[in-house]
Amino acid sequence: MVNPPTYSAQLADGTISVHVDRSLVPPIEMFGFGQRINPNRSFLFVSKVLGRFLPIRPSVMGNAFDLLARQIPADIPGPVLFIGIAEAGIGLGAGVHRRFRELTGRGDAIYICSTRHDLKLPLLCEFEEEHSHAPRHLLHEPCEARLRDLVHGATGLVLVDDEASTGKTFANIFAALPAKIRLKLKHTVLLTLTDWSEGAARAEITGTVSEATIVSGRYSWTPRGDFTAATPQVPSFDRPKRPEVCPDVARDWARLGVVDHLQGLNANAADDGITLVLGTGEHVWQPFLLAERLEKEGAEVFYSSVTRSPLSKGHAIGSVLSFSDNYGGTVPHYLYNVDPALYSKIILCSETGPEHVCAGLMSALGDPIVLSDVEGE
Repeated sequence: MVNPPTYSAQLADGTISVHVDRSLVPPIEMFGFGQRINPNRSFLFVSKVLGRFLPIRPSVMGNAFDLLARQIPADIPGPVLFIGIAEAGIGLGAGVHRRFRELTGRGDAIYICSTRHDLKLPLLCEFEEEHSHAPRHLLHEPCEARLRDLVHGATGLVLVDDEASTGKTFANIFAALPAKIRLKLKHTVLLTLTDWSEGAARAEITGTVSEATIVSGRYSWTPRGDFTAATPQVPSFDRPKRPEVCPDVARDWARLGVVDHLQGLNANAADDGITLVLGTGEHVWQPFLLAERLEKEGAEVFYSSVTRSPLSKGHAIGSVLSFSDNYGGTVPHYLYNVDPALYSKIILCSETGPEHVCAGLMSALGDPIVLSDVEGE
């Protein structure tokens, strides 16, 4: 019997190892390791196909969407509710939802994402992601009656996150859904790029449950016995508080539910050289659609995004840039593995106005083009 391949990394306070049991592509193309600055969990599986921690070609992300969407039963009971878990699952969930609709032609599949932003609108539910740097997630009710009917009538559910380590987040969101929705569900799909949970969430979810993933296996964490450094705390800025900027619900495209994916950003690629398109925080799908269009038109384009996940430099994280939150909060945001010198043109996409983008980020990127005009569905 051939032993499963093992990948590991020595982090500051321990060793993370994974044993791959199944993979649709070479595992080395899917993930690396990173060191979280987080007292709840020290390690991170750094996705190489997510467009979050490493700039990648949009077509690479599209291939991942396709591999995952094809694992969702075409005849899953409907309406089908897709939920992407912020931040990392937002663009992934949107891409898989779009591809599922293309493959099946179904019009009864709705996509909605969780958020850390309180839109001051009715909530469908809220749930916890205990290991996260920002554990509280909000899931808002759609404003449109047609979309609300799809959500509340759902009999199929697809929960989307970039990876599963313990399955607890999936179990938490399922339990948090209103009983009138939860009790109707007949089939739930737990969808991830990488799954190390060994089916742990299944026992917490009723009805038929299946998994869709590209890489699956098991992980182990071995703490360093001689590690004596203080427990790392999630970073924050010690600076005067400024008014927070709430996303504009009139232009929101996924926190309040979507069925169709319409492009709302427009820009040109560099005439020569490479273009980098950057999303920010939860505002990632419209920027991705822009990058995807530019690539299809023949430009050399990479896509990545700003994140609020704090990581240390090392392993899969080659460079770190930190700066102020464009939403006005006190949580720093980060950009990883981006060398501005490699790009002829950088397009920074923000759902807040250009005046809210950190001057330090603008300077570090060489004064990129800022796009903030987003048209909702």
